[in-house]
Amino acid sequence: MKYVRLGSSSLEVSRVCLGSMTWGVQNNQSDANEQLDYAQSEGVNFIDTAEMYAIPPSEETYGKTESIIGNWLQTNPSRRKEIVLASKIAGPGFSYIREGTPLSGDSVVQAVDASLKRLKTDYIDLYQLHWPNRQTPHFGNHWPNTINFTKLNAVEQTEVMLDILQGLSSCVSAGKIRYCGLSDDTPWGINQYLRLSEKYDLPRMISIQNEFSLLHTKDWPFLIENCVNEDMAYLPWSPLAAGMLTGKYINGARPENSRWTFMQRNGLFRDTKPANEATKAFVALAKQHHISPATLALAWCDQVDGVTSTIIGATNLKQLSENIDAFKEPLSKELLAEINQVLQAHPCPF
Repeated sequence: MKYVRLGSSSLEVSRVCLGSMTWGVQNNQSDANEQLDYAQSEGVNFIDTAEMYAIPPSEETYGKTESIIGNWLQTNPSRRKEIVLASKIAGPGFSYIREGTPLSGDSVVQAVDASLKRLKTDYIDLYQLHWPNRQTPHFGNHWPNTINFTKLNAVEQTEVMLDILQGLSSCVSAGKIRYCGLSDDTPWGINQYLRLSEKYDLPRMISIQNEFSLLHTKDWPFLIENCVNEDMAYLPWSPLAAGMLTGKYINGARPENSRWTFMQRNGLFRDTKPANEATKAFVALAKQHHISPATLALAWCDQVDGVTSTIIGATNLKQLSENIDAFKEPLSKELLAEINQVLQAHPCPF
């Protein structure tokens, strides 16, 4: 396993980050324990969760994934110092999470305390804002005129960002969190937080996790360039495009108990004809090179310049083993060139 510094922090994390969002719906405590143990045995020291998990989100499963991880930590207390534990505060929109109210300094403090209790730990290594208060071009909203940027009140948004940073600062000062990060944000969001941190001597955002895969490369090059030059870690989530890049959903297939058979909060916006055709091309390319489609997609993501650690997920140990193995051997220059040809033939398929 290879390790890399997490942005401007002092933390060293594995190039593979174990995501946990299925724990509590598709996976139970025993499954999670098995995955955590196996991932650690393979050198994975970076674990990502969120107060909103399990996915699909519901009031009944809210906080369940953190509780599952907390149970594992309680049973294995010596493991806490061996992992870099990341969690996230949910943004606005869920009536059962702080009545759907926007993020604020007070909500950060409240959410951190609740997460610490569920995780059964004294501190969280990386605490992230799951999504901003404002609408952003994620989850299929990146097409022109989907969002009215000109109607945003930047002054008001910046004032709220400052309040959020002050809440995070109080948690850092209290030793409850070590570092802060973003998720599902944009270059403007990144730079506003960095500017405010410097101006008011508040905690600096050290990372951002956004959706990034062979089917969804919109963060390249502009946001990733921003991260590299500001020494922020870039953490791709959904590198398999919610499982699509494995090929299991080609031509409308829906394997039993697969993720796409569950409710999707944002709908199946990835399931488009162009994405289907692009997936076929990547699957065929993987077959030509005698590797699995998942290996091709994950190894490619790991080799994108500027990527720090890729967040993977699995619903069984076989999947997890294959996913982790994908990071052990780099793809050849020849295969990377062929992948680029497919990318150019199928740009932005969803």
